[in-house]
Amino acid sequence: MILRHITIDAENPYELAQFWSTTTGWPLGEGDEPGDDEVLVEAPAPVPGLLFIRVPESKTVKNRVHIDWVPTERTRDEEVERLVGLGASIHEDHRTPEGPGWVTMLDPEQNEFCVERSEAERAT
Repeated sequence: MILRHITIDAENPYELAQFWSTTTGWPLGEGDEPGDDEVLVEAPAPVPGLLFIRVPESKTVKNRVHIDWVPTERTRDEEVERLVGLGASIHEDHRTPEGPGWVTMLDPEQNEFCVERSEAERAT
């Protein structure tokens, strides 16, 4: 089997997909528009896309699964600052004074995700 999509429940699929499209630099699915019940953020192969599906209820409990991201063009801390500027928030800060650690963040609909140190940071 091949993982095709990671599917995320959303109150507003298009708006949440726009946040993740801007975050990742990946495009929205062809023909996806505001008001759609399903909106895809297309990842470069072989990475699975992010599929946002409209649900009637708001998020009320902690995610059972979340995504860990590794920056490719910035440090972990620069990426965290950029994401806060895009509308994410810091949920739990697990960074240590020595440098290791990660930051658990919340997207605009309160879904958890983590930002780890970049490959370059882990190599030093």
